[in-house]
Amino acid sequence: MEKLLKLEELAMFILGIIVFSQQPFSWWWFLVLILLPDLGMLGYLINSKVGALTYNICHHKGLALCLYFIGVYLEMPIWQLIGIIILSHASLDRIFGYGLKFEDAFNHTHLGKIGKN
Repeated sequence: MEKLLKLEELAMFILGIIVFSQQPFSWWWFLVLILLPDLGMLGYLINSKVGALTYNICHHKGLALCLYFIGVYLEMPIWQLIGIIILSHASLDRIFGYGLKFEDAFNHTHLGKIGKN
């Protein structure tokens, strides 16, 4: 099951690349922005509850799709780009086993514990 889920995430990451290629942005933007959602980790400087909230918002695929489709509806490529980056980044994270965070600890994710036990 784990391999199937990783393949699904890989397909979403590839979809993000394909959709990005249809945008009016240079490729270097994708490379620069792909790690930007990790700024959500800064909430952990306050505490784990705030950190989990900010991290999860910056890695939420539902939010990514909403932002993308708002951009499509309003014909605003920047909102489409934000949605594409969040979706692609979240998919890439999940390929490597980094999921949405629980409030108790950074390494407690919806995909299980990350790191050494």
